[in-house]
Amino acid sequence: MIARAPFGRTGHQSRRTLFGAAALSRATGAEADRALELVLRYDLDHLDTAASYGDSELRIAPWLASEGRDRFFIATKTGKRTYAEARDEIRLSVQRLGVDHVDLIQLHNLVDAAEWAVAFGGDGALRAAVEARDAGFARFIGVTGHGLLAPRRHRESLERFPFDSVLFPYNATQLRDGAYAADAEALIAVCEARGVALQTIKGITLGPWPGERPPRPTTWYEPLTDQRDIDLAVRFVLSRPGLFLNTPSDIDLLAKVLDAADRGGTRPSDTEMDDLVRRRDMAPLFV
Repeated sequence: MIARAPFGRTGHQSRRTLFGAAALSRATGAEADRALELVLRYDLDHLDTAASYGDSELRIAPWLASEGRDRFFIATKTGKRTYAEARDEIRLSVQRLGVDHVDLIQLHNLVDAAEWAVAFGGDGALRAAVEARDAGFARFIGVTGHGLLAPRRHRESLERFPFDSVLFPYNATQLRDGAYAADAEALIAVCEARGVALQTIKGITLGPWPGERPPRPTTWYEPLTDQRDIDLAVRFVLSRPGLFLNTPSDIDLLAKVLDAADRGGTRPSDTEMDDLVRRRDMAPLFV
């Protein structure tokens, strides 16, 4: 059974594995039905989507209608940076999901310095998120990020606004970059002290695609695909108290990741992770 833990200070006791609904971006109806079967089988209660995830919000809407709005903690994201654009995108997301509010609205991939300045400005996306929260369209506000600068930028964001959650890359190979590992640890310490939920992505990254990105898997990095390897990668993340693992953006890998999370286990030893990295020739996604 996948354990539950407090999702920061929100009051929600979330499964520590969250459904990354980017996997529904280009999914067929049959694939979405198969994903819902897995979500229900493993009793996931937290869905993480975004306005930019293709048909994802539309695919989730029937789940909420059939299972009940209160069955899930619903998180979505806006990638817009100005107030008006973000305001309109947040409202559209709520409509597409078929609900009167979401639980968490996140400023999506807010890392670039220029975009960060716009989003935090008087006519920026943060104003739209706060307005949505105050109007009852969202309960909480978070921020997400990709790339090497994400943990450091999140710390800067938390100095400007009391976000309820952050999301950033966390896996064994990325943490072998000493500077990134230090930034990640500093972010984790701040979040733990303030009750900010810590969401992680890219947990089963093998490395960048070595050539042109294929149509399958639908992850934008090359993922681990062998169950034994995924077990180690998932255990590496979930054995760290306080971290939540977002499932990857590929329907075909969902069952393997949830199986690994459900079985759990102790933190892999350094020797086990060294062997995995060497055996699969793994590499950091961001350099």
